[in-house]
Amino acid sequence: MMTKKMMAIFTIALGFLGVSCSSDDGPPVANLTLEIVGLETLTNGATYEGWLIVDGNPVSTGKFNIAANSITFPVVASNLESATEFILSIEPPNDSDPLPSKTKLLSGLFSGNVAQVNANTVIGDFSGISGKFIMATPTDITADNDEFGIWFEDPSGVQVVPGLNLPALADGWKYEGWVVFNNIPVTTGTFTDVDNFDDASPFSGNGTAPNYPGEDFLNSAPQGLTFPQDGDVRGKTVVISIEPSPDYDQATPFFVKPLSGTAGQNTAPAINTLTATNNAPFGRVLR
Repeated sequence: MMTKKMMAIFTIALGFLGVSCSSDDGPPVANLTLEIVGLETLTNGATYEGWLIVDGNPVSTGKFNIAANSITFPVVASNLESATEFILSIEPPNDSDPLPSKTKLLSGLFSGNVAQVNANTVIGDFSGISGKFIMATPTDITADNDEFGIWFEDPSGVQVVPGLNLPALADGWKYEGWVVFNNIPVTTGTFTDVDNFDDASPFSGNGTAPNYPGEDFLNSAPQGLTFPQDGDVRGKTVVISIEPSPDYDQATPFFVKPLSGTAGQNTAPAINTLTATNNAPFGRVLR
């Protein structure tokens, strides 16, 4: 499922505040060190970009998109010394905008020469999240084929309620559900509200879908699969990812996946559980 496996440590080594003499046509520069756990290489031309917040304004520290241990960026010394915050954003292909995109991945305030950075303030706080889903096919009229659909709802109480307990996302992000069939991740749709329809139903039938994210895998399968034959959800990996919006790689999940699990063998009303993975990147910036 995309190259989103393990937590690599990306160290953008710029040393510690060692101010050096610049050339005659530029100000003195200093060194910045960014240490992050959990970043992965972006695809389709997207890049990371670091930003110092200086006097309330963003100042770029440079773009990067590598899976290596270190990379060096020169930073104007006065900006580094005056910065109050660091932000890491995801920028689109061929980006020429001098400001950060809406899709901010990490941020942290400087305390002395260190800024602890995480996703809480720029994406959402994923502590205490949970997820449930059922297997059902409400969009067709065929009986006894509920194994070909998945819906993130919980019908175990007096009333059906949302199956996902997730925070509202900041601008620049959406949630997306996925089921992995024969090593091919297939979307169930992007969404921002856990108690409303998702943004698309490319594989469902013509019937009425519930007011929750989900999908019936009945028609128009992606390349490499045939629906409904290959759309049996039982025993398959199920994932909720967060996706950049706009999304530069719609075919595979982004590497931040707050919930994941495996579908059981029983269809609705049986409840399946998703487990919090807490794999959002985090780290520190040193100046």
